[in-house]
Amino acid sequence: MARRGSASVGSGALTVKTYIFACVHNAGRSQMAAAFFNLAADPHRARAISAGTEPAAGVHPEVLIAMAACDVDLSGVAPQLLTADLARDAAALVTMGCGERCPSVPGLRVEDWALADPKGLSQDAVTEIRNEIRQRVASFVTREGVG
Repeated sequence: MARRGSASVGSGALTVKTYIFACVHNAGRSQMAAAFFNLAADPHRARAISAGTEPAAGVHPEVLIAMAACDVDLSGVAPQLLTADLARDAAALVTMGCGERCPSVPGLRVEDWALADPKGLSQDAVTEIRNEIRQRVASFVTREGVG
C-alpha cells in the first residue's frame, strides 16, 4: 500500500517518492528543476515531475538552449496541467517563485523557490537561473535523502 508521498513500484517493497516542481506555465523553471532532480536522485528512491496551472504550448526556446548546453535535452517535453490526480501521492510540491499565481495542492507540503521567470531573458540570464536551479535541486535532493 502506498503512503502519502510515495508510490508503489512493482510488486516488491520498493517505494519511489514523487516530487512535483511547478510554476504557472510549466515551460521553464519547473522543467529545469524536474530534469535536474531526475539526474541527481536515485531513481529507485525518487522521481520528479513538473506541471503548471496554465501550461504553455511548449518549453521556452531559451530554456531548451540553456539545458542543451549541459547535455539535457528537453525538446521532447510538453508542459502539463497540475491536477489533483497528478499530485495525489506526491511527497512535496516545489513552486518556482510565481507568487500568488503559484499552484497549490491542499494537504501537500509546499516549498517556494523565489526564481525569476526565464521567458524572454537573455541567454546569459537564463544560464544564471539554470545554474541556481541546479544548485537548489542538488541541495534539495540531499536534504530529502533521495540521492
